[in-house]
Amino acid sequence: MRFKRHIELEHGLKQIDIAPLIDMVFQLLIFFMLTSSFIIQTGIRVNLPKAITSEITKTQNIQISISAENILYLNDNVVSLQELKKFLKTIPKDTPILIKADRRAVLGRVVEVWDILRDIGFSHINIATTQL
Repeated sequence: MRFKRHIELEHGLKQIDIAPLIDMVFQLLIFFMLTSSFIIQTGIRVNLPKAITSEITKTQNIQISISAENILYLNDNVVSLQELKKFLKTIPKDTPILIKADRRAVLGRVVEVWDILRDIGFSHINIATTQL
């Protein structure tokens, strides 16, 4: 059996058409770009301070977040101090509260929220941190 050493393409075809290959690669690129954009996590951007003695809580808490711009959030909704007081007076006093304050937030704002909670009568107050 003899094989041809130089295989020639058909008479009219001098080069391979790569347009379908480019189309397929372009479609794959678009697919991966679109599916990767759906992985966005919603929520408030808070850089938590680090602590060696932090523990993981497993109970459902009411979250009060304080952003780096000192904006108060109650369960991901923007609230003022008066609205926060009004809401906290309507819930049971044994409900655990979690304060998530950005490390660049003003300490005075965190203390204000802490004082409001203690003044209303909450005793289960936690501050969120990240473990080292």
